[in-house]
Amino acid sequence: MEIGEIIFWILSIGAIASALLCVTRQSAVVSALMLVLTFVCLSGLYLTLQAQFLAVVQVAVYAGAIMVLVLFVIMLLNLSAEEFKISRNWKTVAGLLATLGIMAQILAAIFMSSDKLPHTIHANAGVLGTTESIGEMLYSNYSFPFEMASIILISAAVGAIILAKKRLV
Repeated sequence: MEIGEIIFWILSIGAIASALLCVTRQSAVVSALMLVLTFVCLSGLYLTLQAQFLAVVQVAVYAGAIMVLVLFVIMLLNLSAEEFKISRNWKTVAGLLATLGIMAQILAAIFMSSDKLPHTIHANAGVLGTTESIGEMLYSNYSFPFEMASIILISAAVGAIILAKKRLV
């Protein structure tokens, strides 16, 4: 096994473990921090797959901006620790059965499709996820949609400023 594969598996196990901890923790703050750890592990996975741009965007947007908003809302709501108990009603049993069924379908899809996966990597796989290739594609083939998206975002920002200014006056 190569070092890249070992790092991939360590990050995969870390992402799964932190996602499970995110879902099972009682404290909302600890849950949010486990979600940050999940995002960081996913960013590392993107790096092992040679997708540097996605790794940077994952950290900057999700682990940075989105999690700041989530933590702000948690602090704003001032959530207290609630007692967690598992009830034995039909909804709990149905939820567990649905979870087991979905897990069985995912595992079946993984194991049944292993012979259909490609055995070779595309010749350009090393440069497809880089910032240079994405920028080149954005500014050559997709320049018009990129510019239209920027115009829409700027007009939305100007509209929000105008609406906020009317409330202040």
